[in-house]
Order: sequence, then C-alpha cells, then structure tokens
Amino acid sequence: MPEAKIICSGLIDRIGLDGSTIHHKAFIREKEHARKESIRISDHAAGLQEVARLLVDPEIGVIQDPTEIDAVGHRAVHGGESFSDTMIITQEVKEKIKKLFPLAPLHNPPNYLGIEVAEKIFPAARQVAVFDTAFHQTMPPVAYRMAIPREFYEEHGIRNYGFHGTSHKYVSEKAAAYLQKKDSKLITIHLGNGCSISAVQSGVCMDTCMGLGPMNGLIMGTRAGDIDQSVIFHLVNQLGYSLDSVNTILNKKSGMLGLTGFSDMRDVKAERNKGNKDAMLAYDMYAYHIKKYIGSYIAVLNGLDALVFTAGVGENDPLTRSLSTKNLEYLGIHLDEEKNAAGGKGIYEINTANSTVKILVVPTNEELEIARQCFVLLTQITH
Repeated sequence: MPEAKIICSGLIDRIGLDGSTIHHKAFIREKEHARKESIRISDHAAGLQEVARLLVDPEIGVIQDPTEIDAVGHRAVHGGESFSDTMIITQEVKEKIKKLFPLAPLHNPPNYLGIEVAEKIFPAARQVAVFDTAFHQTMPPVAYRMAIPREFYEEHGIRNYGFHGTSHKYVSEKAAAYLQKKDSKLITIHLGNGCSISAVQSGVCMDTCMGLGPMNGLIMGTRAGDIDQSVIFHLVNQLGYSLDSVNTILNKKSGMLGLTGFSDMRDVKAERNKGNKDAMLAYDMYAYHIKKYIGSYIAVLNGLDALVFTAGVGENDPLTRSLSTKNLEYLGIHLDEEKNAAGGKGIYEINTANSTVKILVVPTNEELEIARQCFVLLTQITH
C-alpha cells in the first residue's frame, strides 16, 4: 500500500466441511506461483494457521517472519451502533464485538476468533476492524427503525443495521465510476453463501434488506431470509421447539440447505440440472425474492441507473442473474442472455442495447477495501 500491489492472495473454501481446499498465489519477482492443497480445515482458527504457514513457506513465502506484518485488517460483521468507522482493535473494541455475538452468531464469533489468533501469529502488527454494518449507518430512520415500542431502540439498540457493507460500498463506488455518474441510483446485489441487497444513491446507502442480525432479507445458503414472525411462535408454542433450536433452524438449517439439502449454490445448480424438483423450486424462490427487492428499491430510489451483481454467486452464476431479471421489462430492465452467458472480466454489462437500466457484474474486493481503510486509518494515526 498505497499502490495496492498484491503480493499474495488466497482462499480457503468449505471450512468445517468435507473437501476443504486452500488456493494460494504468491507473486515473487513478477512471477505467479500458485498452490492448491486439499486438507481438512476444521475451523477458522485452523485456517488462519495455514495462512501463516504459507506466508513463510520456504518456496513460495513472501515474508521471512510474521513480525514483518504491520497491520492485519479484520472483517467484523456486526458493529451495532458503537462502530460507524474503522477502528484499531483494543480490548474494549473486542469486548463490544463479543457482546454482539447473539446478533451475528455465524459471523462475530469466528471474526473474534480470527482477531485472537492473529494477535498471536502476528504479534508486531496492529489489528484493525472494518465493520460490515458501517456503510449502512447512513440509512434514514424510516429505513432503520422498527415499528415496535421505541424503548427497545432507545435502551437496547434494536433496529435494522444491514451487513455486507464493505462489499456494497466497494461495488457501488466502482459502478458509479464506471457509469461516470456520482449521483447514480444503484441497487447492489451481493450473492454468496450470505446474500443481501442495498439501495444506494449518490454513494449513500438508503436501505438494505438485512436487519438486526444477518438473517433477514434474501434466501441464503443456510439462512431463511424474510419469514413470517408467526412461524417462530408456532414452532415454539405448537411444535415444542426451544428458542435455541429455532435459532439454529433459521440460521444454520434453512435457506437453500433447508430446501434442497445443499448449502452451496454449485451443488444446488448441479441438482437442478439433473431435474431435481426441489432444486428447481429453490432456484426460482431465490430469484423471486431478489426480484421483489429490486421492485421495492426502485420505489425507494424513485428510479434506477444500474443493477449491480457481485460476490461468488452474483459474479459466477449466469442462471441466477437470468432468473432474477426476467419479466422486469416494464421497469426498463432488459437482460442480454448471450452476454450474460458469455461472462467477462472486470466490470462488464449484460443488458441489451435498448435497456434503460444497466445490468452490471462488478467483482467485489472486500480484501482491497479493508486494506484501503486500514491504510487510511494508520496513516492518519501516524501523522
């Protein structure tokens, strides 16, 4: 930094599942060295230990010793109302992240674990937290308040926070620059194992689908998304489930997993292609929920310049993009199926020439966004 030159990069896939893989690339003397390893990664702590091992690997390592690392940027999912900016991680910050565990049970605990492990592996580095909720702090009260007694907000901070903010911020800025329009009206659609959609106007988040925790909104890999609250009471009062069990069901056993038995969209797509009716319905439901939000957010923005697809599914699955934009011609949204199927590199359009709304695929880069925010913060502190 600040050149944003990538020295090494990597991905650990399917943590805690069978078939865990590590993809690692190192760029040494302008030459790429790639390595893929298939080993079981039991949890996030084990994954970070493997990252540290590869950084100092005798053949493709890019540092001699972990003390060479100046800063480690952490994606912290839930910052509540306490954090609207990037922060140096202190014990006080860690305690606040810990208090928010119940609101982001799939994310804040491994985020916290990552911080604790990184403090041991990289003892000379400043640990920095970039909060996924921060970008959405610009939402107006009409969007973030809930229609429940106000003391729950005033005394307990119960409101809509929104998530995936690092990604929504990055891709909305990239899309606005591509359109050469700072006052653009965008709908950014982040589709991975977790999914969310945001309405962004002139670089400011106006609304987003996730709420108090990252369970609401779109259908996800293991999360139910929007659901009638009555279902929770029915499961508890009529079917005898405990609240903890219901929480587990809605967070870890629902979504695409609950509908098909598979949480990974690649597996669901393979089943759909085999004619699996459950997988076919799940895909249609997944897209249907996206379409409902597109319509509502066009109303929020009073118009639209571009739809932006991003993240693992959004960038790599033409079928999801096709199903999600079908029959939206009345709104000026026309998908070019050939462009969509062909794909592309970097930012590219998949709309027809006569579409009044651009449909863009914008690769997200949360790592770069986190690195930028860390660099800016540490530069400010130094000066």
